[in-house]
Amino acid sequence: MLDRLLFPLLIALLLGCAAKEETGPGEVRWDRDVCARCAMAVSDHHYSAQVRGGSPEKRTRLYKFDDLGCAVIWLDGQAWSDDPRTEIWVNDHESGDWLDARAAWYIAGKTTPMDYGLGARSEKTDSALNFHQAAEHIHRKDKRPEWRSHEQQHVQPDDGETR
Repeated sequence: MLDRLLFPLLIALLLGCAAKEETGPGEVRWDRDVCARCAMAVSDHHYSAQVRGGSPEKRTRLYKFDDLGCAVIWLDGQAWSDDPRTEIWVNDHESGDWLDARAAWYIAGKTTPMDYGLGARSEKTDSALNFHQAAEHIHRKDKRPEWRSHEQQHVQPDDGETR
């Protein structure tokens, strides 16, 4: 009798453990979650991004970013960036809705948290960039000399002196 009760319970437990992998953007705890690349608070509902991905042998994981630029640069350093399970999500710069970043269109000249300057939208305009062009724009911005000197200003020298 006990076997008849335990067997269905065991089956239900096993099915629960084999849950379907999550997809899509996750919930953001605004001003509490931090960017996976720069550790700034994710606070702007119109310019943040998310990446869902991971090693092929593991379940995907969700990473949050304060700016699409941080997501693109960070993702370039991941061995699994080209894995078909990898998803990139970005906020529509007007509505704040989540968009598939690879299908979105980007408008340059926006004021964004990390100054990459791209706002996402679902509709194409004459001057809009596709995702590949937006990534190129981000890489050009990331290589600017003034950004390198700005980053160095925040690095504390390890010379033993107190400042």
